[in-house]
Amino acid sequence: MLLLLFVGFAACTKDDIVEPVDNLPDISGFPIVGTNQTTCFNNITEISAPGVGEEYYGQDAQYSSNQVSYTDNGDGTVTDNVTGLMWQNTLDHNGDGVINYDDKLSYDEILVMIDTVSTGGHNDWRLPNIKEQYSLIIFSGRDISGYESTSTDGLIPFVNTDYFGYAYGDTDAGERLIDVQCASTSVYVSQEVEKLVFGVNFADGRIKGYGTQMRGEDKAFNYLLVRGNTTYGVNDFVDNDNGTISDQATGLMWMQDDSGEGMIWKDALSLAEGKEFAGYSDWRLPNAKELQSLVDYTRSPASSSSAAIDPLFNCTTISNEAGNEDYAFYWSSTTHSNMMTGNEGGWGAYVAFGRSMGNMTDPFQQQGGTNWIDVHGAGSQRSDPKDGDPTEFENGHGPQGDAIRILNFVRLVRNN
Repeated sequence: MLLLLFVGFAACTKDDIVEPVDNLPDISGFPIVGTNQTTCFNNITEISAPGVGEEYYGQDAQYSSNQVSYTDNGDGTVTDNVTGLMWQNTLDHNGDGVINYDDKLSYDEILVMIDTVSTGGHNDWRLPNIKEQYSLIIFSGRDISGYESTSTDGLIPFVNTDYFGYAYGDTDAGERLIDVQCASTSVYVSQEVEKLVFGVNFADGRIKGYGTQMRGEDKAFNYLLVRGNTTYGVNDFVDNDNGTISDQATGLMWMQDDSGEGMIWKDALSLAEGKEFAGYSDWRLPNAKELQSLVDYTRSPASSSSAAIDPLFNCTTISNEAGNEDYAFYWSSTTHSNMMTGNEGGWGAYVAFGRSMGNMTDPFQQQGGTNWIDVHGAGSQRSDPKDGDPTEFENGHGPQGDAIRILNFVRLVRNN
């Protein structure tokens, strides 16, 4: 048997070697993948799809978009047929068949390791930028924030598990189930806080800026490497000189101005529907992924004295929780559903174009503290209650005292 194996190897010439198939569609630019949200919601729960002119009409599930479409290449890679990007197909990086803490690395370790990766026979893998990584998120998931059990039964992550190997945080290693923070190359440019690396969390469906250190040690990150379509995430804005801006990369047209005032989610939907501007009457509230496509992650209030958006756009200034001049959160049409029984529709996804504030007084709930800092970074995507009394959250919410702004601003979009 050993002789047969040896002969077989010796007879194999360079001409016999089968090179890996690239399996990359010829796609460039910045096509935005749909959110996979097919259910309509009110401020509390799922509802039947409302009709034109009814309350809650115009939300994410009621507009068509580029549907999620993947091809499993059978070699440890998955191709996104919408974006033209190829991805590693699992968070199991050490190949032991289990996804746990041992598969994670520090941020610096990830950046060094990339040059050694040859998944699928390819050696041009890279760590994705935050727009590439966010293309994978799907809002058919359910946020597990506040979920106290260690059981994963019935949990639904924000990534397509038919194609990507996924697991929640490794509780046996002292992690929480929610610890599925996937690192990107996008680093927050603010000088107001320590280094924050933007990442997508497929357990809670959010973008946040994460510190590279935790409790004095290197933070361990999940990651999925990517290759192909190097233009993905690059906007190509054109000023139409009529109060609108077209993005030739995404095929979307935006209003140059925002709403100028905050409002509850239902009113944001109503503002969009039937709006006539610049000769168009098909304006709508953008879904979360469309809205995130506008973020310019090289800009921030601290670095450029502006919102995190191209200077072609006008952004209303506000006074934030710390009393500083800042820029608003913008509503999307996407519901950020969670595991809270009876209130799965209560939160709407937004994107922060100014500082993403948190009250870090410890413990802020008891002291009513005022230590507001930019804890998550301009360009983060989180969620807020669609309706209610903002004063109920004047000291923030959650372990990082997240600022809650129920009255968020609006920037409308249409298909170009």
